[in-house]
Amino acid sequence: MIFDNTDKKLLEFLQKDSKQTNKELSNKLGLSVTAVYERIKKLEKEGYIDGYIAVVNQEKVDRNFVVFCHVKLLQHSQEFVVSFEREVKRIDEVLECYHLSGDYDYLLKVIVKDMAAFREFMVKKLTRINHIGSTHSMFVINEVKYNNVINF
Repeated sequence: MIFDNTDKKLLEFLQKDSKQTNKELSNKLGLSVTAVYERIKKLEKEGYIDGYIAVVNQEKVDRNFVVFCHVKLLQHSQEFVVSFEREVKRIDEVLECYHLSGDYDYLLKVIVKDMAAFREFMVKKLTRINHIGSTHSMFVINEVKYNNVINF
């Protein structure tokens, strides 16, 4: 597949608002509605587009207490890594989990209602996962920038 500038522009438009109609996109790109439709289908088929989501307002759903939590495992064995990753994927409060280099092994983005809910998450969910040596949590004071658009 050839991935050209029109495909890049189309992806930028879709990332900013995936509910735009093919007609709206065709007007912005100077293409026919059919051409836009075919390009979108091609981008989906080739794996450039993984899916479509709605961005939920955290305050409206009472989940605006965000915590970044570093996790250090007891050892770096394959068993410990696989076990931790399998367990953390099951925890709803964990929105993102990254395996890192450096002092800590993982960085989790956790979203809960408030400090009491975070304490419950730590006591009843996170620290019950085997092989965790230590954790270090940082609470978000203010979100300065949030962006999920990849620019080309």
